[in-house]
Amino acid sequence: MHREELRLGRRVVDTGRGVRMHKTVSEHPHQVDQTLLYDELVVEHVLIDKIVPLSEAPSTRQEGDTLIVPVLEEVLVTEKRLRIKEEVHVTRIRRSRTQTGTVILRAEDLVVERFDEGPHKEASSTTRR
Repeated sequence: MHREELRLGRRVVDTGRGVRMHKTVSEHPHQVDQTLLYDELVVEHVLIDKIVPLSEAPSTRQEGDTLIVPVLEEVLVTEKRLRIKEEVHVTRIRRSRTQTGTVILRAEDLVVERFDEGPHKEASSTTRR
């Protein structure tokens, strides 16, 4: 009769002397041109000077890109009426401009040196991100 037996164990094996890594970071200026949008407001006072009944009192309204805000004043007459003194017209004008500036971009270089003693010793390698 034959019998097989199995014994398991662990042992430490030296696979090489190690690795050395060198990492450097370099910065490179980079010119950028970017178009920026901004709003410019034009405020204009328009004289109206018109008496209107209380039931017809105007309210703020929008006409295209212009916001019209009525300025009201009570005037004492035999009866109370509203006079539209003026309107304030606020117009939005979309403009653009190009802004130039410099930003700093970084690059990393990594050099790996292996210290293996075996026949397949690797040369140093460089990785760039």
